[in-house]
Amino acid sequence: MKLIVNGEALEAKAATLDALLKELDYEGNWLATALNGDVVPAANRAEFRLADGDRIEILSPMQGG
Repeated sequence: MKLIVNGEALEAKAATLDALLKELDYEGNWLATALNGDVVPAANRAEFRLADGDRIEILSPMQGG
């Protein structure tokens, strides 16, 4: 399926947001995720099914100033 992840086109096999994070080697509940502009809590990622053309944002905290 074709997705837009952090602004870049990507072909993925994952059916859920949780599976996509695993497919892309993202780990940890400290990540912030959004699907089509809506924030998705870590506890709910397995429930959010992906569809062709979805836009996903994956954010991680950064240190420094």
